[in-house]
Amino acid sequence: MISQLNWESSESNLKGMSHISVLQKEVLRYLDPKPNQNFIDCTIGEAGHTLAICSPLAKKSSAELNILEKNRPKGKVLGIDWSSELIKSLEFKVKSLKLSRRLILVCDNFANLKEIVEREKFRPIQGILFDLGMSSWHLEESGRGFSFLRKEPLDMRYNSQNPLTAEKIVNYRSESEIEKILREYGEERFAGKIAREIIKERKAKPIKNTSQLIEVLKRAIPSRYQHRKIPRRKASGFLRGRHFATRTFQALRITVNDELNNLRKALHQTLEILEPGGRIVIISFHSLEDRIVKNFFRNRAKEESLKILTKKPITPREEEIKINPRSRSAKLRAARKVSS
Repeated sequence: MISQLNWESSESNLKGMSHISVLQKEVLRYLDPKPNQNFIDCTIGEAGHTLAICSPLAKKSSAELNILEKNRPKGKVLGIDWSSELIKSLEFKVKSLKLSRRLILVCDNFANLKEIVEREKFRPIQGILFDLGMSSWHLEESGRGFSFLRKEPLDMRYNSQNPLTAEKIVNYRSESEIEKILREYGEERFAGKIAREIIKERKAKPIKNTSQLIEVLKRAIPSRYQHRKIPRRKASGFLRGRHFATRTFQALRITVNDELNNLRKALHQTLEILEPGGRIVIISFHSLEDRIVKNFFRNRAKEESLKILTKKPITPREEEIKINPRSRSAKLRAARKVSS
């Protein structure tokens, strides 16, 4: 999937860009699926890692880059996603590919991982994948205000049953609460100024859509910070400037969906359901997620319940970043459950 931080600041970057799963080869290398083994894709989204039907990075057949090809003939994948629209779309795709027996789809929050596994009677489990962040569908098709490039309602929910929306946060939370959200979950240096401008704006009229929020941010963030450029990995010039709304949108999205707490809950359940020798592979897209994953792996390694497979996080190669600029912030960490 992708992060809000990877979303380019020009509308032209959207044209012709379909969903591309990040670090496909690396996921398979560390997940290491074998024939007849079972896996969980906790954030199946558009099924890029599980199906990889159209991989632009494939040197040979794209089938070589997906889990369901590697674990055939009897291996299964339990695919979880909180967005009912994505699950419905995948169900149609699965039927057309005649994979219903090997790909079980569930619309739920991965924070309920153990409960889902027990309900579906899905065992034994040899590997678990988390590809955090959003899918292209959320940004381009959901109409829920994930993107700051178009005028949409300030929703930002992955699941429409969630009672909290971004609109409720900006219109009803106190100034101090909003500032804390922006500072902690967006690491936004102008959190205080933005919070004050939000309060000022909503006194005049409710903040209902992304365009209104962008105008508030324009007033709060100094103009010299609204068009900054980001150095590339190598000394080869600059990337297009990151949009000044990026951190605010990320902070609101994380809060609405309680993303960090849900990740913590799910991680603690992985070892309870994973077979000895089973693997956990996690792709994160910003420092808040990565820190949670890194600390979880380190703590469990000290307890000798996990063996860390990636001393340093694996990042995309220049070749992948050129094909898929949204991948540039991705970090992959992997670990193996120690045999009991």
